[in-house]
Amino acid sequence: MSERSYLEEISIRNLGIIEQSELELGRGLNVLTGETGAGKTMILTALSLVLGGKSDSSLVRHGSERLVATAQFSVTSDSKEQLDEIGAQVDGSSLIVTRTVNSDGKSKASCGGVTVPAGTLADVTEPLIEIHGQSANSQIVKPARQRELLDRFGGSSISTTLKSYQDIYGQYLELKDRIKAMKASANKRDGEIAELEEFLAAWAKLKAVRNEASTVEDDIKRLSSVEDLRIASSGALGALDSEESGALTLLHSARRFLDAAKGKDSRLEEIAERVAESLFILDDASSDLASYATGLEADPEKLDHLQSRKAELNLFIKRWGGAGPADDELVSLAAKAKSGKESIADLRGGDERIAEIEKELAQVKKLLLDAAQSLSAARLSAATSLSTSVTTEIQALAMPHTKFFVEVTSPDYASALKESDFTQLGCDEIAMQIQGQVDGPKIGLGKGASGGEMSRIMLGLEVVIAKSHPVGTYIFDEVDAGVGGKAAIEVGKCLHALAQSAQVIVVTHLPQVAAWADTHFVVKKSSDGSVVQSGVAKLGQSERVEEIARMLAGLEESSSAREHAAELLAMRG
Repeated sequence: MSERSYLEEISIRNLGIIEQSELELGRGLNVLTGETGAGKTMILTALSLVLGGKSDSSLVRHGSERLVATAQFSVTSDSKEQLDEIGAQVDGSSLIVTRTVNSDGKSKASCGGVTVPAGTLADVTEPLIEIHGQSANSQIVKPARQRELLDRFGGSSISTTLKSYQDIYGQYLELKDRIKAMKASANKRDGEIAELEEFLAAWAKLKAVRNEASTVEDDIKRLSSVEDLRIASSGALGALDSEESGALTLLHSARRFLDAAKGKDSRLEEIAERVAESLFILDDASSDLASYATGLEADPEKLDHLQSRKAELNLFIKRWGGAGPADDELVSLAAKAKSGKESIADLRGGDERIAEIEKELAQVKKLLLDAAQSLSAARLSAATSLSTSVTTEIQALAMPHTKFFVEVTSPDYASALKESDFTQLGCDEIAMQIQGQVDGPKIGLGKGASGGEMSRIMLGLEVVIAKSHPVGTYIFDEVDAGVGGKAAIEVGKCLHALAQSAQVIVVTHLPQVAAWADTHFVVKKSSDGSVVQSGVAKLGQSERVEEIARMLAGLEESSSAREHAAELLAMRG
């Protein structure tokens, strides 16, 4: 298996009918079976919570204060960069994600030991897991989802082309907005030009420098407090340098005492070193204080100048800037001054300037047209390959006459395209269709397929896309709805094939699917009349025979069912 993430373990406490359960999952095909109402879907509900899904107090087990759902993932090195951004801790390759929901409805989420919003869980786990239930079948009929699946299958050939298209599309929109703004300002351009010129002249006269406002403020404070600063520095200097009781005099005395005992005790020598170090530090401080005190001079003239400069800066900011810190406002005004001449040129250019930009827009539109065509070509190529591959898969899933098509509809690039033909995602419309029989009509997904067929089509799609898109774990709930007999065996075989390149977790009621499992769990319930408990057990080979026999016959002691179960298990070889 290529390096992909996978779900190592999920732990559940007080969720629905489940009091406490833990599942240690394998890398291949993991199957969950059990009687109806035993809590199989509750396990998926727990997983949905740790993936950032919506919380609900009704999920908390009756009589409990809170539910706790914890998942442990093995993550790849590619995921660690995103996890580092939120401060999540990864132990080796293991990431632990926890979600708690209180009985009052309040929930809390943590990722790698860091408390995060539920939305962050969704962002972090999105590349790790895909869940497919009946809701996925309803999502796939939407054109946006079909385009997303095609683009994902197309891989770098589509993503690179799409990125190039989107860059040019961004330039195109930027130029259009600029032209629109220029035309809108045409009526008031004279006033704007006059105001900009006044600002530029005032800025040139001001000659402000970076961080000047805070520097001036600091100098004013110093010159306004010369006497206080002189008293403070002189007093400190006296406390250090006094010949009778100054700190330096006392330290010199202490050092002489300690030097007299030098070489007689290593512990005392260590103390002596610290005293000597203190002496050097205080001596440096004394020199600095002396220099500082000497340089302190009252300068009323400079103080007046600084106060005038402060008033000048503040007045300028009040006139032209905002309400932020003075230095920040000066930076913003410097940026405005830097682009001021270009802004005036835009305004003065008038219709001539607009014509120039419209010419530039026409050139960019040609590039956009070429990029859109390249994107359409990349999608058409991917659509052909995806159609063939999915058709092969679904025909193996007991739909022998069904063909799958991905239709890419693009505008006529040879004609003049309308503004509305271009979108952030290109000019194409994507439609997935099926053909139930040879020469039969092509029908859109959701219109010509039953629930069981849709489940198989979804499975076929995922098997194909999984080979090119590195999602680590696929979870299927009711993928076998409406399926039985030979088709059920083929679904199991297909899930087993998918599990060769990714971890697969399946909730199923079909023994033909369960027989293909690499790891088989059964969810059991017991009731004493008032409290329902649910537990999850990992089955050994003989236990699997019993469970599949129960699924086949509904009876735990049927010898014929056990024989049939053994035959099913033998299919894996």
